[in-house]
Amino acid sequence: HIFGAGGGREMASRYGVELLGELPLELAIREQADGGCPTVAAAPGSPAGLAYQAIARRAAAALARVAAGGAAAFPKITVEDEE
Repeated sequence: HIFGAGGGREMASRYGVELLGELPLELAIREQADGGCPTVAAAPGSPAGLAYQAIARRAAAALARVAAGGAAAFPKITVEDEE
């Protein structure tokens, strides 16, 4: 564990951010990525592949929430035809 067991979760809690997920440190992940076939393509059903997929879904959802919430801050733009 780079940040110690549960370290990522603790750090996310400390900074008040969402923990998107935790990835195992596995040699296969590096080897697959270095070989041009990332884990989600090489072994999508593996625990690491599933973890990457779950993190991607959570990241996409978090970005969508931010984008939806920030849309109200932009001015309304109207394009009218000048015929």
